Amino acid sequence: EVQLVESGGGLVQAGGSLRLSCAGSGFTSDDYAIGWFRQAPGKEREGLSCISNSDGTTYYSDSVKGRFTISSDNAKNTVYLQMNSLKHEDTAVYYCAREQFAYCSGHEYDYDYWGQGTQVTVTS
Repeated sequence: EVQLVESGGGLVQAGGSLRLSCAGSGFTSDDYAIGWFRQAPGKEREGLSCISNSDGTTYYSDSVKGRFTISSDNAKNTVYLQMNSLKHEDTAVYYCAREQFAYCSGHEYDYDYWGQGTQVTVTS
């Protein structure tokens, strides 16, 4: 059974940092790309970043580029999202998801498994 479990969320002051983890099980991480998304209250889900575990290619949305860094440890089947210089507007539930492919397609509909989410709250 494929599972993704996020952790590392919490309460942080603006300007601070958090590192989110996405632990996968039930599949071989080398064969899939993993993405991070977030959803704030009353807003649509937003794609933030993606990493291709086969070649390490990464992508970032403009809203987080330069502040967030995605990385992976294939031996642990875990993908991380290091979030620096956090802003109040980064407050949301953060989700990781598995792409159907080894590459980042850029389409949310290509993600087939999702974690349960972890709350990030940034106080101003």
